[in-house]
Amino acid sequence: MDRILTPGAMTVPTGAAGASLAQAQTADIAPTGALRVAIAISPAPGPFWAGRDKQTGEPKGVSIDLGRALAARLKIPLGLAIYENSGAITEAGPSGAWDVTFVPMDAERARKIDFGPVYNIGESTFLVRAGAPLRALADVDKAGVKVVGVSDTTTIRAIGGWLRNTRVTGVGTVESIMEQLKSGQADAFGMSREALVELSHSLPGSHVLPGYFFQAKTAAAVPKGRAAALACVTTFMEEAKTSGEIRRIFDANGLQDQAVAP
Repeated sequence: MDRILTPGAMTVPTGAAGASLAQAQTADIAPTGALRVAIAISPAPGPFWAGRDKQTGEPKGVSIDLGRALAARLKIPLGLAIYENSGAITEAGPSGAWDVTFVPMDAERARKIDFGPVYNIGESTFLVRAGAPLRALADVDKAGVKVVGVSDTTTIRAIGGWLRNTRVTGVGTVESIMEQLKSGQADAFGMSREALVELSHSLPGSHVLPGYFFQAKTAAAVPKGRAAALACVTTFMEEAKTSGEIRRIFDANGLQDQAVAP
């Protein structure tokens, strides 16, 4: 689903840095005339996942704010291409359905899309359902433990590589996984820590395990082979780090505890 938004009242920077972005080859980065940002929506927003405004139901989050800031610099409208998860975003890349995204990176995904700068490094651990006797990471990797993750994502590939004595099952959406935890169909759900802490509030008796099995690097990305687009996004992200804009976007979305990658 695509939505076209306007850049709004955001300030377009002046000087050489702002001009370099404003004069970029927008035909390459935004061939439709709008910057189409691919996002995925979850009940627990974070550096990658977007959420929905509780009053309006409209998408909101870090990925949207980053896209809006880039669109404002390029002086073009913002469009949202909404997908089920980061795997679906990746698979849609070659089709030309989106222009830029902000997703966790790994070697498998890098075969299909081109990554720019990393802007967040987060820990991935497990949310354990009420009643499951799992108190440490090692307890998850035991025969008979039912482990789940979001299908075709960096995290589920990391879980699969980490486990030795059981296996992980992919599920399409976070909502479906939460239902499986509630019903006892799943014991442990692997995802980023900040998202799992938020999700645990809606699952009485659940707990998030200490430690981590994987450090996820979330980065800007464009479809394969769009060198000018990648160069433009890379310039934008590095400037946004230096100026503190990414820090401000994190804070505005309630992620004060999340560090911006150097």
